[in-house]
Amino acid sequence: MSASVAVLKAETLLFRREPAALFWIVAFPVLLLAGLGLVPSFRAEGSAPGGARAVDLYVQVAVLLGMVMAGLQSLPPTLTGYREKGILRRMSTTPVRPSALLAAQVIVHGAAALAGGLLVIAVGRLLYGVALPANLPAYTVTLVLAVLVALVAGGLIAALTRTAKACTTAATIIFFPTAFTAGVYVPVQAMPEPLREVVELTPFGAAAQALGQAAAGDWPEPAHVAVMLVWMTVLAGASARWFRWE
Repeated sequence: MSASVAVLKAETLLFRREPAALFWIVAFPVLLLAGLGLVPSFRAEGSAPGGARAVDLYVQVAVLLGMVMAGLQSLPPTLTGYREKGILRRMSTTPVRPSALLAAQVIVHGAAALAGGLLVIAVGRLLYGVALPANLPAYTVTLVLAVLVALVAGGLIAALTRTAKACTTAATIIFFPTAFTAGVYVPVQAMPEPLREVVELTPFGAAAQALGQAAAGDWPEPAHVAVMLVWMTVLAGASARWFRWE
């Protein structure tokens, strides 16, 4: 246990020394929301479905974007780089197991994504008067599920790529369709119904809908929660099946 705690402390320190990761996970979603909110049409009443403002919808989008950046852009290259450099193999000969490093990476990236999400919500409230989530328990559960889905997806990318360069390329390719399903280009709620029904079958499309429902004071539809749970289970199983320490 003490060895695992030491690894977690070390990985936290290393992560804090990575300004690029901190920027894309924590700062970029906030800057995106702040910039979009400066557009008058995004603040206009009725600019989004249901009479809402577009900026209200983009709070949930920005929250998900930070999670996608943590899971798909930051975590996989880090793990693949450790494996490529032989760090994981060398750790297997010490009392510290490689699984401790994996757990530390999940905790560090998950905490950064959640912190970024809270910052987005705070900025949306302070700058543009976006209402705080009305159903906080449901919103919290959905946030945790979305973070876990993002991280296990990143674990699968790391499992299927041999080098850090290949991992970065694969993660970048996957990022763009994933960002689309999270509503970065068009909020899921504003998509045409046939497209929205398809997007809701993806983990982040379901997460976007679930976050929106929780923010409005409702409990997410069971179908959206089920989609996230199924994806999380499948991705986690595949990651565990194919991940190699060396």
